[in-house]
Order: sequence, then C-alpha cells, then structure tokens
Amino acid sequence: MDDDQPIPIPRRPAPGSFGAWLLAMRPATLGAAVVPVAVGAAVAQVHGGLRLWPTLAALFGAIFIQIGTNFANDVFDYEKGADTADRLGPTRAVQAGLIPARSMRRAMILTFALATLCGGYLAHVGGWPLVAIGVASIVSGIAYTGGPYPLGYNGLGDIFVMIFFGFVAVCGTVLVNLGTIPELAVWASIPPGALATAILVVNNVRDRETDVLAGKRTLAVRFGRAAGIAEYRFLIVISFLTPMLLYVLGKAGWPILLPLLTAPAAAVLQRGLVRGHGRELNPVLVGTAKLLVFFGLLFAAGLFFSRAG
Repeated sequence: MDDDQPIPIPRRPAPGSFGAWLLAMRPATLGAAVVPVAVGAAVAQVHGGLRLWPTLAALFGAIFIQIGTNFANDVFDYEKGADTADRLGPTRAVQAGLIPARSMRRAMILTFALATLCGGYLAHVGGWPLVAIGVASIVSGIAYTGGPYPLGYNGLGDIFVMIFFGFVAVCGTVLVNLGTIPELAVWASIPPGALATAILVVNNVRDRETDVLAGKRTLAVRFGRAAGIAEYRFLIVISFLTPMLLYVLGKAGWPILLPLLTAPAAAVLQRGLVRGHGRELNPVLVGTAKLLVFFGLLFAAGLFFSRAG
C-alpha cells in the first residue's frame, strides 16, 4: 500500500437508520446476556431438568434487558455529560446525533416492556421469585446510569455486573428450569459474572481521565489505573480457576476444562491492558467481550457433557 494513501474511515450510519439503531443496541455486548443463560441451561441439563420454552424465555428476556440497558446508558450518559466529542470508546448514537434522545427513551421503554413480557411467562412458570428477579434486573439496568444515584457513576458498576450477569442470570435460568438452585449453579455463576465485569474494567481504565471530568467515580477513578489492572487480572484468574476447581472437587467431568483453551487469548489481553492507553484499549475491550463468549460457551459445553457431582 502506498504510504500516502489515506486510511479509510468507517462510515457512520445515517441518522435514524436501521444501522444507527443497530449501533445503539451494541451487538458486541449481547454475549454478556447470552452466555449466563447458556451456562444456566447447561447446569439444568446436568441435573436432568432442562426445559426448552422457559430457557428460551430467559434468553430473550436477558437480551431485551441488555439492549434496554444499552439504550438507557446511551441517553443518560449523554444527558449527564459523560459522552462528549472527546469520547474514547465506540460511537454513542445520541451523542453523535444519530438518534434523538426522546426516541432513545421510547425505545428503552419498549425494550424493557418486551423483557417484561418474557418475565411474565417466566413468573407463570417459576412463581414470584422470577418476578423479583425480573423487576430487580430492569430497575438496575435503568439505575446503572440513570436516576438520582447512578450505580456506574458511584463505583458500584462492578458489583452490579458481577451480581446480575453472574449469579442472578445463571441462577435465575436454573431456577426456572429446576424450581431450585443447586450448589453447581452458584459455582457456575462465577466465570460469566467475572468476565462480564472484566469488560467493564477495561472500559473504566480506558475512560479514567474523561470520567473524572464527567464526575464518574468508577473504581478506576477512585483507586487508580494500577488498581483497575489488578482487578482485571483477578477477574481473569478466578474465571479460569473455577472450572479447574469444579473438576478437582468432582463436581464436573473432564469436559469442564475446555475453557482453558482460551488461556493464551486471556494472557494477550492482560498484556494489552497494561501497555495500552486511551483508544489503544478499544481492541482489548472487544477482545475481552469475545473472551467472555468463547470461554462461556466452552464452559457451558463442558457442563452440558458432565455429570452432576
């Protein structure tokens, strides 16, 4: 390639177009919704109680909640001044003028309404605990960046992601299939939650300086870049330790070790987080999202083909 040839710039979608809405949905984040349900379904299979329709309802409910949360983050971050022209991460639709804030709010409400429909069926199947789980998930999705005390702005985002993308999503899927939550479900919740939280950590480390200006007090802002890197490493380590412990403790057979195949990719991502700054961390963010998907699906497959301990 000629050194003088300009580097092609990705085209932005037209305002209000399907491409603009697809951008706002953030498809790369949907793995965080799919993986916990897949893991929960695998746990239910281990215990001989996997049911197709409740699992599908849980899957679509999780996807709608994730998309609704993405819409909420898009509009609330813009209104709070966290998303500006100096944004380091991927384009946000409202800030970029691709979708009006009012339209984004309506889409957020519609998407959470669709999640509620899925939750209504799950409540019919699994009873009032599923109602509580659904309501808590939707409220937390809005409160992550909205409301008088947004979780993501006050250093609580990491805890929120670990709880809802790990324990709540996995155990809720198991509950609607089995009517109970076995010990294996709690163990199995750790990797999906930890890796989803690791995605957030990369985001927070990358945006630490701009978050200070926007008044966001993430853990990376409160305790510094080094603490964010240490947190990322910890989350990766406990994700990989979990399948090994399940095997050693006799709670799952050898297929549970399949996720270890992703260890080289995790090592590369850790080095990238240490060495990168600002926009250089966007590939690490995307890579960590991919790690969640590949690790999570291998973890689910390992559980699916294992016997209960």
